[in-house]
Amino acid sequence: MSRNYTPMTDRLAEYVRKVTLREPEALRRLREETENHPQASCQIAPEQGQFLHLLARLMGARKALEVGVFMGYSSTWVALALPADGRLVACDVSEEYAALARGTWRAAGVESRIDLRLAPAIETLDALIAGGDAGSFDFAFIDADKPNYPNYYERALELLRPGGLIAVDNVLWKGKVADPEQQDADTEAMRAFNRKLHEDSRVTLAMATMGDGLTLACKAGWTKVAP
Repeated sequence: MSRNYTPMTDRLAEYVRKVTLREPEALRRLREETENHPQASCQIAPEQGQFLHLLARLMGARKALEVGVFMGYSSTWVALALPADGRLVACDVSEEYAALARGTWRAAGVESRIDLRLAPAIETLDALIAGGDAGSFDFAFIDADKPNYPNYYERALELLRPGGLIAVDNVLWKGKVADPEQQDADTEAMRAFNRKLHEDSRVTLAMATMGDGLTLACKAGWTKVAP
């Protein structure tokens, strides 16, 4: 085992996808059709999506949460890992992108598993907590506006059961977090968020360096997953 990271060149990334990616047709079509979209970088990499799917499957997740839907790529991957009666609460504010997401959910056969909430995510998360959903979610994925990451994280952690998992995207922020010359607001927000999680004794922590960096935070405690 190497102590260093293997540089991920375009050629190697293509190889990884060739030998590991099992992308459903609805997701492949969405990814290819939006490849040149001005906001295409907001969409996670396919290997990240498949990784989220695997994590949710391993956990036996039945109830999931997503903050930042965009065009529905990541939510579809996670919803495909849920049982037929599973539920994913998807938080976003864009009706335009939500319409595209609905089409992908429908094409992938998971629309019935997704509860879309079009409102500021903090309002949705607070409403879930107030409604008695704290401690009931198995899995959460955060990929939205960076300055609000701490707010989303705290609420997601409260909504998760003991042993539940939060996945957070863009924690490497295109490498800017390690460059002291980068002082823009989003980079500083991501640095502060990474420090916050590193010091958070309530979770077990790891970072996967695929894509733009994916932090995994497992809530302390343990609970048996229902069969």
